[in-house]
Amino acid sequence: MTPQEFDAFYAASFSRLTGQLYAITGDWSEAQDVVQEAFVRAWDRRRTLDPDDAPEAWIRTTARRLAHSRWRRLARGLHLAARHRQEPPAVEPPTEEHLMLVTALRGLPEAQRGALVLHHMCDLSVEQVAAETGSSVSAVKSRLARGRTALAARLADLTPTSEEGKLRV
Repeated sequence: MTPQEFDAFYAASFSRLTGQLYAITGDWSEAQDVVQEAFVRAWDRRRTLDPDDAPEAWIRTTARRLAHSRWRRLARGLHLAARHRQEPPAVEPPTEEHLMLVTALRGLPEAQRGALVLHHMCDLSVEQVAAETGSSVSAVKSRLARGRTALAARLADLTPTSEEGKLRV
């Protein structure tokens, strides 16, 4: 991939990938950081990236792995801070809808959660999700079906109702 092709790829993909990673991480700044870091790593490999061989999937996978590594480091840092009785800095509280979705997604098994996000938020086909996760197509279909059912049930349990008995949106 030439530098000009890479620039065009970056311009066309950055916002979409950031949105997809935001759905996974729940933090816009974190999503931007991991996607940017993934593009930096891709820049070093640009000569071997083939525009016809789904470079966006490589970026997304790299960004997901970076986010996962950051979560592990953060958890370790919080553990050490707790040992030294230090409080983590205050963070603005998330919206009620965000909390409900994150709570519902966290209650799902990781494989189902990943399949749902990749298929519905990243707009990947079932075959692409299977290729990206290293699973069979039938396993992805099963995870999607079970994940949708479980997510719907969890969201129904978490959605507050108004006094008239109607769901509040």
